[in-house]
Amino acid sequence: MTPEPHDHADPLGLARDAPLLDGWLRFGAAVRAGAMTPFTIPGHKQRTHLVGDVVRSDVPLYAGLDTMKQDGGLLAEAERRAAAAWGADWCRLSVGGSTHANQAAVLALGRPGQDLVITRTLHRSLLLGIVLAGLRPVWVRPELDAVTGLPGAVPVAAVEAALAAHPDACGVVLGDPSYIGTRSDIARHAAAAHAAGVPLVVDAAWAAHFGFSAAVPPHALAVGADALITSAHKTLPAWSQAALLLARTRRSGGLLDPDRLERAFDATHTTSPAGAILASTDAARALLQQHGAGLIARLVDLVDGARGRLAAVPGLAVVTSRPDGHPAGPLDVDPAKLVVLLAGTGAHGHAVEADLLAAGIPLEMADRDVLAPMVTLSDDESSVARLVDALAAAVERHRGEPRSISPAAAWTVEPVTATDPRSAFFARHETVTAAAAVGRVSAELIAPYPPGVPVLAPGEVISAAALGALQAARADGGRIAYAADPTLTTIQVIAADQPGELRVPHGKS
Repeated sequence: MTPEPHDHADPLGLARDAPLLDGWLRFGAAVRAGAMTPFTIPGHKQRTHLVGDVVRSDVPLYAGLDTMKQDGGLLAEAERRAAAAWGADWCRLSVGGSTHANQAAVLALGRPGQDLVITRTLHRSLLLGIVLAGLRPVWVRPELDAVTGLPGAVPVAAVEAALAAHPDACGVVLGDPSYIGTRSDIARHAAAAHAAGVPLVVDAAWAAHFGFSAAVPPHALAVGADALITSAHKTLPAWSQAALLLARTRRSGGLLDPDRLERAFDATHTTSPAGAILASTDAARALLQQHGAGLIARLVDLVDGARGRLAAVPGLAVVTSRPDGHPAGPLDVDPAKLVVLLAGTGAHGHAVEADLLAAGIPLEMADRDVLAPMVTLSDDESSVARLVDALAAAVERHRGEPRSISPAAAWTVEPVTATDPRSAFFARHETVTAAAAVGRVSAELIAPYPPGVPVLAPGEVISAAALGALQAARADGGRIAYAADPTLTTIQVIAADQPGELRVPHGKS
């Protein structure tokens, strides 16, 4: 029997439908009652006398939520319920975030040396999944929206052409919605992939709320995708690193091998999964099924209200959907995503972000022209009003001469591939000055962060355009992530005597 909620431990009674949450509550109650004296890991033993409250909620899956031998089958039952919620026949809960789930999905697709059609505005985890799997990326790019300077839809025709040109491709991988909420036609992409006999995998890390309310689009599995990766901790009230990998496999007429998925997931997952993360994922799933329709509709209303207030600020713009036939072209945007465009105000995004941070309002993303505050199910009218008021005031403090929109390097740099990412990753490398790196082949992944989309990937030629875009992003106050030298004074390149090393003339791309 589930214990009564303790200090709001289960305010909505979700444990009745969430076996892992129920296990977490039971374990906590036993520890507080002095009925539990564990002789297992973790080493803190749920005691706070050494390092304090930082470990208070940490409960393991093994010998915590369930027995060491998993006699209760709680994880399997939670995953069965999640699969049913998303209309899948296979599901695993990850404590490694969408990073782990993405890499597991890629490992399940093909064999080393095969091509993989994949969006170039990918999360770095997918690129490193390609390295692990030994696949060869065939890049497809979203169309750049002329009004916002942001990536729009990936054209279906681009995927069809890539599949036709690479008949040995093992699958198609798209990130949808994008980091800034723009969407592609997943139903048509699924049809294109299936016509070529390959699965469609969708990294929907930012869209765990899709499909659980009429106020938002259906999720990718509901419109034909074969696998869906999503982060429970981004839009849902779950612990950091909470994610799900869901699939329609051959068991239900799909194209993915469930055994291969299982092996790929286990090969890249920890053997000591954090029970609190798993329990929060289970709770978030139960929340979506029991209360999602109303909560998501409220979220969309909150975002819509914030858009209206911010759009009334002179020069400020917000990203919203445009219908087909619009003079500027169609744009499909997650209705729960708030993205603010600053160029018309002349204010610099980093200055606005600094003001908001000083006011206790950190943002998910900020660059010169774009702010992306993350509004979630946990927000309410007061929190969103505080954000809008502070953002509008900061814009006024930093208002300047309006400027034209300048698309970020993550969306504009065209890659030139010299060798596949895996070969580059394992090749002998050397460190050279940035100037000497132009024309060489990158041995590392380099991305402005946020959004963390690679401008340079292992195996790509370092063009003057790519290097210049990275240097400009850093000079503008942005962070350069994943590079061995984030100052970009030096860059790691494939050693000149390695197979696949390539030089191109300076200025060529």
